[in-house]
Amino acid sequence: MTLLALDMIRFAYPGQPPVLDGASLRLAPGQRLSLTGPNGAGKSTLLRISLGLQRPQSGTVTAFGKARCAEADFHEVRRRIGLVFQDPDDQLFCPTVAEDIAFGPLNLGRSRDEALAIVERVLGDLDLMHLRDRITHKLSGGEKRLVTLATVLAMEPEALMLDEPTNALDTRNEARLLEILQGLPQAILLVSHSPAFREALAPKALELRGGKLLPV
Repeated sequence: MTLLALDMIRFAYPGQPPVLDGASLRLAPGQRLSLTGPNGAGKSTLLRISLGLQRPQSGTVTAFGKARCAEADFHEVRRRIGLVFQDPDDQLFCPTVAEDIAFGPLNLGRSRDEALAIVERVLGDLDLMHLRDRITHKLSGGEKRLVTLATVLAMEPEALMLDEPTNALDTRNEARLLEILQGLPQAILLVSHSPAFREALAPKALELRGGKLLPV
């Protein structure tokens, strides 16, 4: 089964030439795939279109075997595919780390006890228990990045989309993030300007060039 299929996606920002002009890809369960290309090529736009956060002018998005068109179609997709934003501050908004991680499960209807159990499990799995009660906005950039990943994993997604996950990370935190991601079972769609990180996590790559995705 294909988790995600994009076919002939076309998208242009107002008054601009298309950034995507016939872009297509497939993501299978457990697959690791990198998207490469220069700044402004449309990589982040493609991730947002995959989750219905932006709408293409033409083309189709199919996720988990169903065509996704209307906003309601994408609610399930966003539960099952987790997006780690380029800037952690766009994703962390609760007072403490534990509350941020519990937010997603609570929003999905889990009880408070169930959500707290998920918090403990995810923090334990990621070796981040020492951050549990920290105030989120006082974390370092590297700590925020790891907590952002924890908030996404708490939703138990089947795939992850990572948009420049090594931004602002020092060498130690980048190595820690890579170690965590390599140990996960989820399919991963990675956008990263770091060749070494791509090679270590998702060596199969597609390059976004001229609005299309081409094998590297």
